[in-house]
Amino acid sequence: MNVLVVDGYNIIGAWDELQRLKRTSIGQARDRLIEMLAEYQAYSGMRVIVVFDAYYVKGIETKLKEYQVEIIYTKESETADECIERIVKGLKNVINQVYVATSDYAEQRTIFGRGALRKSARELYIELTDIGREIEAQIEKHQKVQPQIKIPLKQEVLEKFEKWRRGDK
Repeated sequence: MNVLVVDGYNIIGAWDELQRLKRTSIGQARDRLIEMLAEYQAYSGMRVIVVFDAYYVKGIETKLKEYQVEIIYTKESETADECIERIVKGLKNVINQVYVATSDYAEQRTIFGRGALRKSARELYIELTDIGREIEAQIEKHQKVQPQIKIPLKQEVLEKFEKWRRGDK
């Protein structure tokens, strides 16, 4: 199974849309990131884990799940990098391929050493944008497909049925 572990605040700091949201509300920026990752998870089928360190959220370690995305808030004394390294160590094996989304160069070097692969914030953003375009194209294609009528009927009969369906006389 492929697993994507995301350094939440690193990504928020790297994407323009999320940076703008962060200026007014860090919570909205987190929520928007989670929504975007949920779409990514639904389309790619990857397990997605997003880690937020306790810099903005004080308290004990918390694990949540929203939209099939696992959300981890680290404990106060733990950084997101330490938590991500622990997750990678626990998940990386011959069955799982782990990717870590961060633009933190030191973290990238560390996770390479643990056998994970990296996705920079830019690479993840491009991948999400491409997925969005593919989804839009599939929706457009689906909308253009006309349902197949199993019994061929004359146009006047179809129009009469349509009037009945709408309640017109």
